[in-house]
Amino acid sequence: MENYDLYFPHLGIGIEKLQNSISVFGFSIAFYGIIIGIGMLLGMSVASRDYARHGHKVDDIQDFALIVIVLGVIGARLYYVIFEWEYYSKHLLEIPNIRQGGLAIYGGVLAAIATCIGFCKKRKLNFLPMADSGAIGLILGQAIGRWGNFFNAEAFGGYTNSLLAMRIKESIVNPGMLNSDVLSNLQYISGVSYIQVHPTFFYESMWNLCVFVFLYNYSKRKNYDGQIFLFYLMLYGFGRFFIEGLRADSLMFFGTGIAVSQMLSLLLFVISIIAQVILYAKKKGSL
Repeated sequence: MENYDLYFPHLGIGIEKLQNSISVFGFSIAFYGIIIGIGMLLGMSVASRDYARHGHKVDDIQDFALIVIVLGVIGARLYYVIFEWEYYSKHLLEIPNIRQGGLAIYGGVLAAIATCIGFCKKRKLNFLPMADSGAIGLILGQAIGRWGNFFNAEAFGGYTNSLLAMRIKESIVNPGMLNSDVLSNLQYISGVSYIQVHPTFFYESMWNLCVFVFLYNYSKRKNYDGQIFLFYLMLYGFGRFFIEGLRADSLMFFGTGIAVSQMLSLLLFVISIIAQVILYAKKKGSL
């Protein structure tokens, strides 16, 4: 593996030169952006299909998608910047630069929910059916989008020697993403240092894909509007809570040492369960 930038030692799979962009007419385009763009388009397509099969007007959710794509990216960036303010307060001109990463999905999720509420209120639409279909598209987009982290050599976990352990050449990794656990377990091969870590981007992508398959199929027989949206919050929050615990580059809650995404995942998990109990009881007429 001496010539590999990235290598899975127990699987015998590696990439000799990990490219994170392509050049088109002299202009560099990051794979991160390309992959997120693909995820957004496929997510919008699936959400539209689900919305239509429940008898709703497709134009409404497509109009919403065009708005939320922009506001979701802004929300994801602002969320990231807020919890990395110690750095960005000294580098204000870097705030708009998202080409090398720096998007926090929970910021996008919160922005999407707020946008959906406002959009539905303005058009006098029911929020819950659109949130159901939107959640299906969103989780698919998340599953695809995580591979952007792969090409950026980011969103990895702490040291591991498990079956899926991933070795990355230290020189291609952002030093700010290396914690003491990772650095204390550097691997030296022919004078080159490598980190060996959990591929948490892959764990989350696979979890999200499983959640997508469940939500898309369960949506055909959902018991009430809002159930799919709440299942999304519950299932994504559940998986993200544990995966975030493995991450080496978590955003922390203002110096507390507590991962923001773990706090939010737990909160959304609890809220979704309470909301499902209330909505189910209302449907059964016991409230």
